[in-house]
Amino acid sequence: MKEFWNFVLKEARHIFRDRRTMLILFGMPVVMMLLFGFAISTDVKNVRVVMVSSQIDHKTQQAAERLSVSEYFNIISFASTPEEAMQQIRGQKADLAVVFGHEFAARHSGIQFIVDGSDPNMAQQWVAYAQGILTSPDDIDPMQVPPVSPNVKLLYNPQMKSAYNFVPAIMGMLLMLVCAMMTSISIVREKEKGTMEVLLVSPVRPLMIIVAKAMPYLMLAFAILSAILLMARYVLGVPLAGSLTWIILVSLIYILLALSLGLLISNIAKNQLMALLLSAMVLLMPIVMLSGMMFPVESMPEVLQWISAIIPPRYYIEAMRKLMIMGVDIEDVMTEMAILCSMTALLLFLSLVTFKTRLE
Repeated sequence: MKEFWNFVLKEARHIFRDRRTMLILFGMPVVMMLLFGFAISTDVKNVRVVMVSSQIDHKTQQAAERLSVSEYFNIISFASTPEEAMQQIRGQKADLAVVFGHEFAARHSGIQFIVDGSDPNMAQQWVAYAQGILTSPDDIDPMQVPPVSPNVKLLYNPQMKSAYNFVPAIMGMLLMLVCAMMTSISIVREKEKGTMEVLLVSPVRPLMIIVAKAMPYLMLAFAILSAILLMARYVLGVPLAGSLTWIILVSLIYILLALSLGLLISNIAKNQLMALLLSAMVLLMPIVMLSGMMFPVESMPEVLQWISAIIPPRYYIEAMRKLMIMGVDIEDVMTEMAILCSMTALLLFLSLVTFKTRLE
């Protein structure tokens, strides 16, 4: 056991001495959290609005003020006809036009929206936000009006902040990349240098050597997980509604899965370049495109939904969204946990079998 911990300390010192690796391991989570939390955001803000009415009466002026004082919309101009507003939208000078009918002042109804539909998802959000503000009672502060129609109640994320959706996804992507990619490259690097054979003839069993090389990445993964949770809570304002114990437990299972996958890649790859290419093809693109990180799985074609069923981050991201945002108990994520445990067992079995075969 003493030799085992000596190997762990040796590998840890090797990792911590490499400043570039440390910069990647801890710089990447911070940069990605800030990018997805602030820069790459689907939140509705500063939408350019044209108000269209044949006559600017008190009710129309009041509606315009309700939109302008909200944090979502900026009134850039008034137009007398819908055609004028459409010209401004086509000229990229406006995003949304609100057309008031003749009966609006009397009935407080008769509103039409003309919207730039080049981004359909954002267009739907713009209209939903505008409807929520314009159809809310006059005695409600527009700054406090939910960004949807008053007869719709949003649970868990009433302000529809995109960070609530992105943070669990970033956790799934970063933990997988750090544990799997870095572990696979580390072991392949030993093979390229010829030092792996020296390690394998040492008194420590080969399996213990592999576990010892993976241990520092396990500790780094927990450090990264802690950093992400702290940034999510205190920088991005994402709640941790569920139990922190269950969040860590599910994350531990996922980290072990990623380490097993990294070991499998290291057994298949002959050099570091091949390990990187395999990691990029097997991990990065499927995680971003098919895990539900960016696009809902339910909206994908059926063939891609079947493919996404074998993507481990999909189940971790689903579990984290339930635990962190919805605040459910562990019973409600047992399906995701069972799938992650099964995948971990399978990948570990394949990794060990492949490793033994290569030794022969």
